[in-house]
Amino acid sequence: MRTSAFAAVAVLATSVLAACGGGSGGSGDAGDTGGGDLQNAKVAFLMPDLASTRYELQDKPLFEARMKQLCPTCEVIYQNADSDAAKQQQQANSALAQGVKAIVIDPVDSAAAATIVKSAQSQQVPIIAYDRPIPATPADYYISFDNEKIGSMIAQSLVDHLKAEKAEGGILQVNGSPTDAAAQLIKKGIHSAVDPSGFKLLAEYDTPDWQPEKAQTWVSGQITQFKDQIVGVVAANDGTGGGAIAAFKAAGGKVPPVTGNDAEIAAAQRIIAGDQYNTISKPIKIVAEASANVAWEFMQGKKPAGKTTLYDTPSELFVPTVVTKDNTKEVLFDSGIMKAADVCTGAYAKGCEELGIK
Repeated sequence: MRTSAFAAVAVLATSVLAACGGGSGGSGDAGDTGGGDLQNAKVAFLMPDLASTRYELQDKPLFEARMKQLCPTCEVIYQNADSDAAKQQQQANSALAQGVKAIVIDPVDSAAAATIVKSAQSQQVPIIAYDRPIPATPADYYISFDNEKIGSMIAQSLVDHLKAEKAEGGILQVNGSPTDAAAQLIKKGIHSAVDPSGFKLLAEYDTPDWQPEKAQTWVSGQITQFKDQIVGVVAANDGTGGGAIAAFKAAGGKVPPVTGNDAEIAAAQRIIAGDQYNTISKPIKIVAEASANVAWEFMQGKKPAGKTTLYDTPSELFVPTVVTKDNTKEVLFDSGIMKAADVCTGAYAKGCEELGIK
């Protein structure tokens, strides 16, 4: 099953490049600039925060590399809003003033981003919503992993584990940012697995700006209140999961199984060490390259068709893979997503050795 799941992701990665890079849409090959008007064209890539390390370390370089292949003379205008919706609005306005041909945006605040969509579309600049949808005003396209599925997968994985261990008690639920529409989809997915599980939902929390420190503070309070009743924590991403784990360690008690999402290096290390139960592998390369392909099609005056529709927006949603200690080596290392040299350092070297990660 694990091998099949990973293979499915690999197929998706191939299919998105085929679908967007050629075939009906025809994104073009390296050096194809689609006409003189696209020489030195600009595209904006606007990311939401620095709390998640993935944006600087993965999304940005992967998007830039794919755009370079598609249009060697094009310029990527990259900005990170650092969890400030007003700042992201300014960055979008600046990009429009610089004459960008398309904007790829992962919104800080999904509701506030509607203004950005309206501004761009009024200037005939297409908007591609990236990772997080913009429900109020449809973007021109939406690319993401299936966030509701992510929530259900991490929660069901935890529930199955707790049942196998014959655990008795309740679960804490640490959601993502209340202003993030993707976080609300993850939250919905988590509830779909937790609510019918038979485990009591002791308490839940929407973490402002996805900040790990805020998640840690909240979980600390729940530890004081519920103590040994807590048998598991469903955290919506690796940052909030890390905050939850830090809270239990600070309290001096046993760390229960804690979920995550994003497959950050720190999360892989926690899984290897036995501190975090699971995470979600959603290879950023898939969505980063797909968004570049779609942006390039829009820049050439084409209108790529979505494979589904979400919030009245043509969309492409990819299915991720749950990662636990049992399949960490296969999914994260054998695949080349991570390198042992980056993860198996210091205190984690022994755990990597035990799992055969080299």
